[in-house]
Order: sequence, then C-alpha cells, then structure tokens
Amino acid sequence: MAEFNNVHSVTEMPDGDDAKRSFHHRMFLEPREKKRSMKALVVKQAKKSCSCTPAKVKDYVFSFFPVLQWLPKYKLREYLLGDIMSGVIVGVLLVPQSIAYSLLAGQEPIYGLYTSFFASIIYFIFGTSRHISVGIFGVICLMVGQVVDREIQRAGYDLEPATLSVLTDPAAYVNTTISPVNQTLQKLLCDKSCYAITVGATMTFIAGVYQVAMGFFQVGFVSVYLSDSLLSGFVTGASFTILTSQAKYLLGLDIPRSSGIGSLIATWINIFRNIHKTNICDLITSFLCFLVLIPTKELNEHFKSRLKAPIPVELVVIVAATLASHFGKLRETYGSSVAGHIPTGFLPPSPPDWNLIPNVALDAIPIAIIGFAITVSLSEMFAKKHGYSVKANQEMYAIGFCNIIPSFFHCFTTSAALAKTLVKESTGCRTQMSGMVTSLVILLVLLVIAPLFYSLQKCVLAVITIVNLRGALRKFKDLPKMWHLSRVDTVIWLVTMAASAFISTEIGLLVGVCFSMLCVIFRTQRPEAPLLGWVAESETYESLSAYKNLQTKPGIVVFRFEAPLYYINKECFKSTLYKQTGVNPVWVKTEKKKAAKRMLREKEVDSGGNQTSISIDFVSEPLGFHTIVIDCCAVQFLDTAGIRTLKEVCKDYREIDVQVLLAQCNPSVRSSLIRGEFFKEGEDHLLFHSVHQAVDFALGAQGHSGTSASK
Repeated sequence: MAEFNNVHSVTEMPDGDDAKRSFHHRMFLEPREKKRSMKALVVKQAKKSCSCTPAKVKDYVFSFFPVLQWLPKYKLREYLLGDIMSGVIVGVLLVPQSIAYSLLAGQEPIYGLYTSFFASIIYFIFGTSRHISVGIFGVICLMVGQVVDREIQRAGYDLEPATLSVLTDPAAYVNTTISPVNQTLQKLLCDKSCYAITVGATMTFIAGVYQVAMGFFQVGFVSVYLSDSLLSGFVTGASFTILTSQAKYLLGLDIPRSSGIGSLIATWINIFRNIHKTNICDLITSFLCFLVLIPTKELNEHFKSRLKAPIPVELVVIVAATLASHFGKLRETYGSSVAGHIPTGFLPPSPPDWNLIPNVALDAIPIAIIGFAITVSLSEMFAKKHGYSVKANQEMYAIGFCNIIPSFFHCFTTSAALAKTLVKESTGCRTQMSGMVTSLVILLVLLVIAPLFYSLQKCVLAVITIVNLRGALRKFKDLPKMWHLSRVDTVIWLVTMAASAFISTEIGLLVGVCFSMLCVIFRTQRPEAPLLGWVAESETYESLSAYKNLQTKPGIVVFRFEAPLYYINKECFKSTLYKQTGVNPVWVKTEKKKAAKRMLREKEVDSGGNQTSISIDFVSEPLGFHTIVIDCCAVQFLDTAGIRTLKEVCKDYREIDVQVLLAQCNPSVRSSLIRGEFFKEGEDHLLFHSVHQAVDFALGAQGHSGTSASK
C-alpha cells in the first residue's frame, strides 16, 4: 500500500483476502513543512546584508579585490617564468591586433592600444580567472564601430568638406541663428576622430554600468539564454560582417561604411560599383600579407604542441610592411592609405559625454550581454580545465570595471577573447600576473614605439583582422557533426548566423534568442509520448517504439509524456493519449448515449408506450484494457491547465470504466495536484512511486474484482 499525503494506493479488501491484499507494502511520505513567511525572510536577509563586523568587511574587500587573495600567496620561483613568457607573447600578438581592430571599431590606432593596456591592468585587480585574456574582441569592436559610424553621420561629420567648412566656421559658430546639422558640430575643438572616441567611450561606460548592475543584482542567468550554438552562430555571422567591413581596405577603396539592416549586402554593392578604383599597391600588399600570414598561422596550429611559443608572424608582417611602406614611399607614390601619426604617451582623462547616453544606451545592452557572456563562459571553461573555481558574479564586476574605468581614458569596449586566451594558456600562464606583463609590453609601445607605425598601410591591418576570423569561419566544417548530434542546435546556429550576417548583428542576436526559445517551446508543445513495455525479469518499463522484445501486461496500457504538462501542450497530451490507447472516451460516451437512445426508442415501440418497466442494458464492445498508467517521470511541472486536463482525462476514462493511475510524480507535481484538489475522498485516483508498483496494483485490483464477480 502506498500513501502520498493521505492518498491511498490500494483500497481495503474483504476479510479472508489478506494474501491478495499483501501485494503492496504500505508506504507513507510525510512532506516537510515549508516556511513561507515573507516577513521573516526579508528580516533575515536585511540582518544578513546590514550587519557589519570586521570579519565580514575583510571578506567583502578580499572577494571584491581578488588580487589581495592570490598575490600574497604568489609562488615566485614556480609561477614567474611562465607568467612572463605568456605575458610577453600575448603582448606581442596584441599590439598589431589592437591597432588593426581599432579600424573595426571606427577609432584611431592609439585608442586600441589604450584599450588593451587598461583592460589588462584592471582585470589583474578584479578578475578571478587565471588564464583568460581580456582585451579587444572582434565582434565587440564591430558592434561598437556600427554605433560610432551612425552617430558620426548623425553629427554631420561625414558631410561634404564644403558644408563642414561652413558649419565649423567661427562666425557661424558665434551666430546662433544658423541651424547646424547637430549641436555637436559646434564643438570646434573636437574633430571626427575625437568625436568617434567620445561616442565609443560613452557607450563603453554605459555597457560597463549594465555589467556591474547585472553582477550587483545577480542577474547572470540572462546568459543561459545564449546557448553555445547561438553564440557560435552569432560570432560566425558577425565574422562575415567584419570581413565585409575590411574588404574596402584590401582594395584601397574610399567608400562610406554601411550600417543598419542589410549593411553587408549594401557594402558589397558599393565595393563592386567602385572596384575600378582599386589601388593596385594596396591589393598587391594585401595579397602578399595573406601569403605570409595564413601558412604561418596554420603552421603555428599544426605544431603548437612542439612550439614553446607561437611565431609572432603578425608583428613581423607589421614591421616589414611599415619599413617597405616608409622606404618605398607608397603613400606619396601610389596613394596608399596609411595609419598616420600615432602619438606617444597618454591623453588626459575625460568623462563620457552625458548628452550622448540617450543615443547609445539601447545599443550598449547587447554589447554588455555578449561581453559578459563570453567572459564568464571562457573563465568557467578554463577554470574547470585547470581545477580551480571562478566566481561568475565577480567576473561580471571585473568585465564591467574593465569598461567603466577605461572609458575615462579614451578606450572602447572589451571582453575576453578565445584566441588570445588559448595562446596565453599554451605558453605557460599560471596566474593573472601574466596580464600585468602584457600591459607592460603595450606600455612600451605606447611610450616609445607607436610613432614608428606612421607609414603602416591600413590594408595590412585589414588582412590581420580577416586572418584572425579563420576560427569562426571554420565552424562550417563542424556542421555535419553538429547536425548528427542535434538538428535543433544546428538550425539555431544557421538562423542566428544568417540573421547576424544579412540583417544586423544586434537584430541577429535578438533573432537567435527568440528562435532558441521558440525551439524549446515547440519541443515541449509536441513532445515524445510513447507507450511503454515491461523488460522481462525486472521492474523497468521502456518505450515500445524504441526497443524490441518488451512485454505488455494484459488489460493495462502504460503511457509516458516526456514534457511538462501546461497550457501549450495540454491538447497534444490528450490527443496523443487517445491516439496511443486507441480509445477516445468522449467518443465512446457519445456512442453509448446514441445507442441508449436508439434502444430506448425501440423498447418504447415494443412495449406500446409503457415506459415505467423499461431498463436499458447497453453492452458496449470491450475496450481491450481496464487501466491506464501514466508515467510522469518526465513531467517537470503542472500549471492550472495541466491539472485541469488530468482531471478531465481521469473523469472521462472513469465514465467508461477505465481507471487512470499516476506513477513517478516528482514532489512539485504531487504538490500541484494536491493544491489543485486533484484527489477527493472516494475517488480511485492513485499515485505510485514506480510504474511497476502501479501495474502490480492494477493487476491485483482487477484480479480481486474478477474473483468478487465470480462469487
């Protein structure tokens, strides 16, 4: 006998049938009392939050500044060599990428170096991951660059030079009756590049505030909606947009950067319209750089287990290309576009433009989410690999401060980057000290070497950016394997990739999230719902459609619904149950009523209108079963519609003399059934710990009823 909250699994039998009654042991589960006092909960949380002791303050400070925990324990002899080697190598790789990705973000090269420098230092202080490299990330740079270009166009900086000269003339500035394109044009001391970094820094500040707020309110759960397949598809789709945005530099074309919906197609149309203006010098330089970079990168990957450090081919290419451009006078002779003057030192700090916040606040949301999702996922992945733990909440604080603080020093948005993290790990990184070494390498470039890159062609930077997209574009090779593992994930990848590439990156991310949610809903809307059979000599029941040689018990149908039962799939539950059992109780009841009416009319005719002695005996065709056992092991929860559906099913089947038993309900489902008054006194709705117990009960009850009928 099984009892769940005063619900009995077997009824008492007449005396003398003790043997038959003993086919079940009595079982009783007493639920724990749940304290639901909201007042007590709030008071307890307030006391916990507001209490201030020296030990608690110390714990808070040490958790907020992880560097105070691990730096005093730093093992100099064991860790220093690996940290210095990995820091120097990552720094050498990061210098050319920082310069190259600055173009992608619509900024001058110096701002990319600033960004990498400050991000490395701040993550050293706040970060908990020992291995991830925080700095410039291509997809984030692309999203920043799109917003920067839009705001520059709104401000009128992309107008014709003649128009700008009128708008920026001092007399026009003094005369307030002249209507400017935008008030920002009146800031005469801020040219186009200055305004670009102002927009980028303002959006970086807002993105950082969002990330810190997510950490404070512990809403990191948002990242669970960004599945691996969604993020991978998003990065691959954005890679096509990055490649497209850099194509004009490969050809030396001076065309406006397209933004908004369909920017990828619009850019390629502009490229082909202006392809006759290709700069042959830039085209040849790009081709030669590809010939050097791609094979060397492949060799680095192929022999990464044998090489102590990857070959810094990007730095070699940049140095060689700069020397060739300088001594060959490529800018003066062939009109090649070059990086231009890169100043040394640091600019004085300045706050973000608060007037720009309404313009970029919405754009900063997807940037903040993508940034912290990638950072948290990479930090957890490498922490698990190397056997230590990271705090996801602290990682959100860290990446948030990596954006908030640098935004005052002319920087744009950063996040963790997989490629540089892999290099950092493979070259012996042991702690966050490696990031400090990287920042020192970049500092050396900022203070001494930066002006030497004046003659560096922009097409070389574009080639470096495109070559670093190989990892994302190679995901197409994994599609057959992904399709074999999960077709749903593959479709999510394809939809997100296509939307990110052909519509826009922000809309692509939104489309991917919405499509993923729809896939989850559709999978619960039309779930698997097989009939189960008994595995001989065991207490196990499995799907009849999936396995052979399963047995069925006479008169008993076992049905499993593999999804939560709620308002979306309640009709699917009923229709599938009716289809699998082959009996729709509503139709059976209707047929009974029709047959009863026909018999009533026939008897009225036969008896000459005497209705008082009429008794209707309608014998229906046998259904083939007397019990349905519903296996609820995969039903995670019920809502009111689900409870009502179960009530209707039990009631309908009971009216045609078929009992319905529920087995393997989890505590949440049982609690919902009790709150929904599913069980009432005198009803035979029963709960069982296992399908085997339910089947045994049904067989015993049917045997007892058969014996009673024969007596």
